[in-house]
Amino acid sequence: MYKYDPKSLKAEEFINHEEILETLKYADENKDNLELVDSLLDKAGQLKGLTHREASVLLACEDEQRVQRMYSLAEQIKKDFYGNRIVMFAPLYLSNYCVNGCVYCPYHLKNKHICRKKLTQEEIKNEVIALQDMGHKRLAIEAGEDPVNNPIEYILESIKTIYSIKHKNGAIRRVNVNIAATTVENYRKLKEAGIGTYILFQETYHKESYEKLHPTGPKHNYAYHTEAMDRAMEGGIDDVGLGVLFGLELYRYEFAGLLMHAEHLEAVHGVGPHTISVPRIKKADDIDPDVFDNGISDETFGKICALIRICVPYTGMIISTRESEEVRSKVIHYGVSQISGASKTSVGGYAEDSEPENSEQFDVSDQRTLDEVVNWLMRNDYIPSFCTACYREGRTGDRFMALCKNRQIQNCCHPNALMTLKEYLMDYASDDTREIGEKMIQKELLNIPNEKVRRICEEHLKDIENNKRDFRF
Repeated sequence: MYKYDPKSLKAEEFINHEEILETLKYADENKDNLELVDSLLDKAGQLKGLTHREASVLLACEDEQRVQRMYSLAEQIKKDFYGNRIVMFAPLYLSNYCVNGCVYCPYHLKNKHICRKKLTQEEIKNEVIALQDMGHKRLAIEAGEDPVNNPIEYILESIKTIYSIKHKNGAIRRVNVNIAATTVENYRKLKEAGIGTYILFQETYHKESYEKLHPTGPKHNYAYHTEAMDRAMEGGIDDVGLGVLFGLELYRYEFAGLLMHAEHLEAVHGVGPHTISVPRIKKADDIDPDVFDNGISDETFGKICALIRICVPYTGMIISTRESEEVRSKVIHYGVSQISGASKTSVGGYAEDSEPENSEQFDVSDQRTLDEVVNWLMRNDYIPSFCTACYREGRTGDRFMALCKNRQIQNCCHPNALMTLKEYLMDYASDDTREIGEKMIQKELLNIPNEKVRRICEEHLKDIENNKRDFRF
């Protein structure tokens, strides 16, 4: 019998099944204990987060007044830690060759009618130029697990190619990596290649369900997959990103497991997850999401987002174009701090005339261009940020978290966001977006508290108008 131990390096001890069941029982017993709920919300308001058990009580609580308080608190906590900035990124799919049998993913080995493709380095260059021409500075690269077609050497070469491409004023300044669980040695190689965050979705924390959903291939090994972040940390990667695929298993179980994983990283490494993603299963080739009977409503999805922000206040929260414009408009107020724009989930989807038919990993719900997303954010009083400064200045891992938890990160993030927005306005924006953006920059300059920093930022904004680029604090 495994015992719950957040400091253990064994998956079934830091994500302990019995502990989750006891947590859910405790939550059911206390969901109507409004005195306890209020005390937990008061505690969350101190910006120190909540435990998985405390958070599960809030998730189970259905009192409308308290739920509204959760939403308001989440929005305030996000502003306290990250201001009104929203970081922009795009996924880049390198290859959909995969040896796994994941039943919810169209890349699974038995799918014989999906178009399989692996980008050459020349094709990667074309994809990157297309992304740069939109205005993107930050990518998350994705690839199926296939040691023959997608070995670590291919991933490393691709990262090198991406960083090498300078087109007009474009440059990819941060490459995050979302590839299968691997060895400490390979994580060390990724760190040496200059990656930003290593991202790996757990899919589900329920071991029995996990093994059924991954019947074949190396991903079938629950422990090896769940313990990947510890190996990544051992390999020197200090920014890691968690996530579950909501809809595969009961959402309350997943929510507790996700928070337990964050607590484990804090307990063992002193650094929690740099990001948490909240994807929901979506329709794709050979995949019908209705087959999975654990889907969650938009209302429940919004509550989960709010509670992640409340309970893990320092983390970056990512929402992808899996979600519709309507849903993204809602949850952006509940603590989301990073969103993708103009995403393609097919291999070779960005370069003109190169998108193969029938190769998407999932259907994209938000079809807007990057310029339309940037415009929409600013109209809602959010600053679209293309900043990558913390990663490039070595403010990662515990250094980033210390600044973030002390709420000092805004002293550099706010002016950096304005300067990267200015670059976007000068190089890529439509006339309407540029007009809105210039007004926003002038307004937001006044919100830089340090007079010296504000003056330097103003000077750099003028430099950007004179075609100089890449300034950062």
